[in-house]
Formats: sequence, C-alpha cells, structure tokens
Amino acid sequence: MAAEVTLAAPFLVMLLVFVAVVIHRGVDARLRVDDAAHQAARAASIERTSATANAAAQSTATNALSSAGVTCASLSVDTATGGMRPGGTVSVTVSCAVDFGDALILGVPGQKRLSATAVEPVDTWRSVSGNASGGGA
Repeated sequence: MAAEVTLAAPFLVMLLVFVAVVIHRGVDARLRVDDAAHQAARAASIERTSATANAAAQSTATNALSSAGVTCASLSVDTATGGMRPGGTVSVTVSCAVDFGDALILGVPGQKRLSATAVEPVDTWRSVSGNASGGGA
C-alpha cells in the first residue's frame, strides 16, 4: 500500500497544480476584462461626442487587455453614450473570447467568452460648448 501511495502521490500533486493554474488563469482573465471595461468607460465619459467616446472606449479596452497579457480571439466593445449630456452616464460592455486551448486535458473548453460591463457618469459641471475661454455653457 505504501508503495502505491508513493508512486501515485506525485501524479496527484501534478494534477492539482495543473487544475489550480487553469482556475487562476480563468479568474485572472475575468478580472482583467472587468478592469478593461472600467478603464474604457472612464475614457469614454471624458470625451465630448459619442463618436470620440466610442473610439476612446475601443482603443482603451484593447490597450488595457494587451498590456495585461490577455489575448482575445475576438474582442467586442459596445458603448452606450446616451447623448453625452452632462449628468448622464456612459456604459461600456467588453466581451473577450479567451483561449484555454492548453487546458483541454481537463475538459475545459478551448475558448470561453468573458464579458464585463461598467458605467461611468458624465461630469455634471462640464462645459458642452466650444467656449475656449472656459466660461461655461
């Protein structure tokens, strides 16, 4: 019995370590997508128009995920600006298909779509006019 346990123990430990690594990768990717959504919503809420807010959200989410080391097979950034009016909100949803191809041994799907949504307020006191003197709207 002792010999069987001695031979099986290293394989069980390796299996547990492998499972822990796969779980950590999934949790880490979820946290990174959530952070990218928050960064993208904040970047969009600072912009003045809906078009620039959409572009800022897209580029910010892409940069945040790439700098965090998350590789998306497909990345989708959906921005709801609500007209960019002062006191309104900007909502950004980031969806990323994360590749878990190296974890197929455990029955983990090759890709998993992770999604996160963040909402940021548009500053109530911001100027909506093009007044260069800063005098307000």
